[in-house]
Parts: sequence; structure tokens; C-alpha cells
Amino acid sequence: MKSALLASFALAVGTLGLTACGGGDSTEAKVDDGSQAGISVTGASLVLPAVKGNPAAVYFTAQNDGDRDVFIRAASVEGAESTQLHQMTMANGVNEMGEATSIPVPKGTETAFAPGGNHVMAFKLDDSLAAGGTTNVTLTFVGGRTATFPAEVKAAGSER
Repeated sequence: MKSALLASFALAVGTLGLTACGGGDSTEAKVDDGSQAGISVTGASLVLPAVKGNPAAVYFTAQNDGDRDVFIRAASVEGAESTQLHQMTMANGVNEMGEATSIPVPKGTETAFAPGGNHVMAFKLDDSLAAGGTTNVTLTFVGGRTATFPAEVKAAGSER
């Protein structure tokens, strides 16, 4: 009996150890009670600008396992004075970046916020945001519910 308990304990500790060694892109944040149900976020990062004073970009993937479509209408970033949702659109054969009023996350799908597509621009960054750190990002959905998750702060030019 003691050996079975010891083996179970060793297995649990080993599993926790392997979980702790996971890569940075595996960060997953499920929203808490009172927040937007069914939404989870993975791979969140804030990429610092190459030139101080320019905006940073926030990338992540939002998964909607809820029972209805949701729309992200705003974002905020801890350590940034303001933010904007941006999306790429095709106009006259040219791909253009512009501010979005909302970005859909249809039920049963995921929506990527990635270079060349949807993303969050973070303006007037606080000096406390430094590569290797983390910051919190809060998404606000149509209807007022929110989802907050950590984002890894990366140096300019870093891969998402």
C-alpha cells in the first residue's frame, strides 16, 4: 500500500514538473466567473516597438467554446495608456491596416490576432514593460463582459 501511494505521489510530482517546463506559447487563460463564458486565450505576447515611443503590438489566439458568437469591442493593456483593435482589409487591391470597431469570435472557432492580420496596438507604453516580463491584457466584449489574461513581453523583432 505504501509503495502504491509513493508511486502515485511520484507520478503527480513528475507531471507537475513537466507541466512547469512548457514553452511560453502554451499560456492559456480561461476567463473567470462573471467574465465572457466559453472564451480561452493562448499564445499571448506583447511585442515591444523597435523605436521607443512607437506603439507595441499584442498577438494571441481567442478560442470560443461557448454557445454563441461573441465580438471583441475593446482591449486594454496594463502599462499602456491606450489601445486600439486593428484589422487588415483589402481596399483597391491593397492590404491596409485600420482600426476595427469590433472583431468577431464565432462560436466553435478561434480567431487569431497575428502579424499581418487582427492585432491590438498599445500606445504610450510605461517604462516598466520590458522584454522577458509579462503584462495583463483585458478584452471587452459587446455586452460588457471581459476576459483578462497574461501576455509575455517580447523584444522588437521577436517571433510571435
